[in-house]
Amino acid sequence: MSWAEIESEAELRELLGEVMPRAATKERVRLHERDRQWLAASPFCLIATSDDQGTCDVSPKGDPAGFVHVIDDATIAIPDRPGNRRADGFLNILKNPHVGLIFLIPGRNETLRINGRARLVREAPFFDELIVKGHRPDLALVVEIEQIFFHCAKAFLRSGLWKPDTWGDGGLPSHARLVKDVQKVEETVEELESYYGETYVKKLYAS
Repeated sequence: MSWAEIESEAELRELLGEVMPRAATKERVRLHERDRQWLAASPFCLIATSDDQGTCDVSPKGDPAGFVHVIDDATIAIPDRPGNRRADGFLNILKNPHVGLIFLIPGRNETLRINGRARLVREAPFFDELIVKGHRPDLALVVEIEQIFFHCAKAFLRSGLWKPDTWGDGGLPSHARLVKDVQKVEETVEELESYYGETYVKKLYAS
């Protein structure tokens, strides 16, 4: 089977065409009031990182809407919550501070994108403003904004992401069953079902 691979920017531009004028001028370097409003309404974001060798990671972050703390017009902070402690993205940032973020609002087909340089902060006065359900984060990701813009709705419209009639589990088994099938774990499926049930929800903010 023969592949036709693109190997240059010129070849790519020949295929795609030039950037549309409105897309070429939408980038900003500081937060607009509309950006602040979007962040205040967003309960979820994706954070893309890469280490110094180019190995990539994308991590989801979620909390009640407005969890992102705006420090100033060019700096935001994202609290860390208890997780699996792999810290893949954080380890990448220690080697390469460049990050890409996408902020979503359920029901909205557009997204807010922020690219910048990140650092890990273990204590700051604003941590008191990041408390959720009594949990004060031990760590926050502080991002210095280098590029910010709203991304168009086409991907969400094509996928029908927010249309309930398109939702389903794809015929996949429960997460507990998936874990048992793809990992070597000592727990039984029943024990995993219990762990990923009420216990899992109760420990969302437990250290």
